[in-house]
Amino acid sequence: MPQPQKYGSRLAGKVAVVTGAGAEGSQVGIGRAIALVLAGEGARVCCSDIDLARAEETALRINREGGDAFAFGGDVSDGKACARLVSETVARFGRLDVLVNNVGISTPTTLESIDDAAWSRIFDINLKSAMLMSKYSIPEMTKTGGGSIMNISSIAGIGALGSLAYGTSKAAMAQLAREIAVMHGRDGIRANTVAPGHLMTPHAMHVLPADMRETRRKIGPLGLEGDAWDVALAVCFLASDEARFITGVELPVDGGVTAIGPMAAHALIMRAD
Repeated sequence: MPQPQKYGSRLAGKVAVVTGAGAEGSQVGIGRAIALVLAGEGARVCCSDIDLARAEETALRINREGGDAFAFGGDVSDGKACARLVSETVARFGRLDVLVNNVGISTPTTLESIDDAAWSRIFDINLKSAMLMSKYSIPEMTKTGGGSIMNISSIAGIGALGSLAYGTSKAAMAQLAREIAVMHGRDGIRANTVAPGHLMTPHAMHVLPADMRETRRKIGPLGLEGDAWDVALAVCFLASDEARFITGVELPVDGGVTAIGPMAAHALIMRAD
């Protein structure tokens, strides 16, 4: 999918933070796509990444396209960095309305192979960061009537895909969003989870062989590959006032992969198309 058309007003007046918003060069991963789509709909955006230079590339692209963004470099698994990120965003833009917790790492792990340090690192980056960013963002959101938090999880958190720590941490991200939705709904906070799957992102293009990519395409009911823009558009909807009555949900963006049973999936793989 090419970069979506800009309508320019769905998020007018809102301020967003997107973690993991950096990318290398002209590549568009999930975080960069989310930042670009939110900005294209009128949000002012803080593009956060542990690699400041990559975050600056995203912010520069937004500003060149007529938006308003700045870059922040920091490790959002550290509470002090999270507090500073939120503080700098509010100091620059005056408020905070939208938080997208997008940082994450995927490392194949099994019970036999994983050690304490690897387990802790995956949970710190994937889950602790979302908790910390939410902790520091919610007080600022409540000052202006509420806001929307999106955790970017994975279909690996819905069904087991053979990655112990990654899948478990992603499942926990969905529960974190549900807890926030219940605990802070009366503060005007909505919290939801977006679970991507079977996307062709720059990372997937690098690691997936052609035959695996074709199998992934065929196993989905739509017979298509998704991309980062599909996730970004789902996030944009949940961030907007159009989703004012939606909270505590987990939305798969996967072409129907999580809906299909094993026998039906086998039949699709065997089809000539």
